[in-house]
Amino acid sequence: MLIVREESRPGPWTGPGDQNMWDFVSRFAQKCRNTGIQVSSERPVIEPTETLPPYHPDRDPSRAAAVLKVKVALTKLAQSKPRVIFVLLNARDNYIYPAIKRIGDVELGIQTICMQLDKAIGRGDHGKQDQYFSNVALKVNTKLGGVNHRLERRDLQWLLEKRTMVVGADVTHPGPTSIDGTPSLAAVVASVDADFFQFPVSMELQEGKKEMIQNLEKMIVDRLLLYQLHNKALPERVLFFRDGVSEGQFDSVLVEELPQIRKAFERVYKGGKKPQLMICICGKRHHARFYPTDDRNASRNGNTKPGTIVDKGIGDVYRFDFYLQAHAGLQGTVKATHYTVIYDEIGFSADTIQQGAHTSSYSYVRATKAVSLIPAAYYSDLACERGRLYLNDFLNLGTDRSSVGGRGKKDRDAVKREVFEACIRAWGDGIHAGVKNSMFYI
Repeated sequence: MLIVREESRPGPWTGPGDQNMWDFVSRFAQKCRNTGIQVSSERPVIEPTETLPPYHPDRDPSRAAAVLKVKVALTKLAQSKPRVIFVLLNARDNYIYPAIKRIGDVELGIQTICMQLDKAIGRGDHGKQDQYFSNVALKVNTKLGGVNHRLERRDLQWLLEKRTMVVGADVTHPGPTSIDGTPSLAAVVASVDADFFQFPVSMELQEGKKEMIQNLEKMIVDRLLLYQLHNKALPERVLFFRDGVSEGQFDSVLVEELPQIRKAFERVYKGGKKPQLMICICGKRHHARFYPTDDRNASRNGNTKPGTIVDKGIGDVYRFDFYLQAHAGLQGTVKATHYTVIYDEIGFSADTIQQGAHTSSYSYVRATKAVSLIPAAYYSDLACERGRLYLNDFLNLGTDRSSVGGRGKKDRDAVKREVFEACIRAWGDGIHAGVKNSMFYI
């Protein structure tokens, strides 16, 4: 366990002998035991960092000195090869948290779980603390390869009829705060178990602001080989859920990504029978809203009920699509997810895929209720967000350096190439072998 000490944000405990700190550790350990996680009865090793210097935007804009102190402490803890390091933060900022994730995921290959002390302590409210601990316990079990909850077999039947691998894919792009020339990042997750719970990921950098995944063939090959390692056989069906694609890019998926998937099948299956493939686009960026026609079909706040499906009246004339609201809308008008099947060799009926997408929404690892997006696509989005942290100085903190205006075109292009190559060097070999086959990104 690592305690991050900040000069400008004093923590709630006086030191290693503070009984309040050990009571906190004991309550969290007991919560993990209550949820089925095996926890040693011995006290964990606790390593405080040296006091981190405060943020100085002029002298140390990326807090490199503070990050170095955190790295030294993490490296010391990692020498005993723990399965997970808990990091207690007084607050989350734009420098320390991304650095912890990069050091753990890329450099050391150790699972890290950060806890914000102002939330974790619960400010005297044991109910809030218990809920926070429960949420963290879900992450702990998932990162260590466990299963938090299972769907009933009848709800998984549409996936269990044949060996099936469920894939999710997404791409994240440089934004307004990114340095010009920063690459985009693609993430592809895929199931490896019969419960469709564990979804390890492949991540690759690619040309900036290009939505189509350029190295998809290699990423699918990696996912197929890991599936084979876990199941001693290759899948007979692949369900590919693609997030982040607009309606105008559906044909681009078929032209640019579908051939790469087929090439991946050729490389892995060689002369054997290739798996059946379905490609489904998941879209949240639409303007369709649905309202209950009577009180019987309305939730308490006036939204449509979870499980609402609309597949007539406003759908695509030529494609098979539907709107699914799997989750409960807690505030405001609830927004359904728009699913569009653009390629299908399997031939699922409308009822099968609609019901399957709905029940799968209850298997999301970080929640005990349904989420708005099918988990495979959701995980790919989370993995993209995690990957952004590894290039934090380029993707998220480049506001002051993002402009290359005032130069000639050749100069601007040269600067962008330098930035792109610097990102490639910073990325290195990507995810460390110690965590790459787990859901470290949760």
